[in-house]
Amino acid sequence: MPEKVKPDQILNKLVVTKEGKRLGTVKDLIFETRTGELIQVVLANPTQHALNLNLEQTRNKELLISWHSVMAISDFVVVNEEDLI
Repeated sequence: MPEKVKPDQILNKLVVTKEGKRLGTVKDLIFETRTGELIQVVLANPTQHALNLNLEQTRNKELLISWHSVMAISDFVVVNEEDLI
């Protein structure tokens, strides 16, 4: 999991599992207000695969991905699907 990330490095990037399954794109980031720690990624345009994972949701029914599941950030945001379930 990357230590420090600037929002512009991750927003609007495609989110994929390490197996290459598409989940959607990064819409927003959720931080812990007291510490500034990044805790969740809000997913936009979720794929059917993402919908089938029964991920946590916001009040607006947007899917959330735990920051702890993020393995790498490059052209894509790569997550470990096992950490999502």
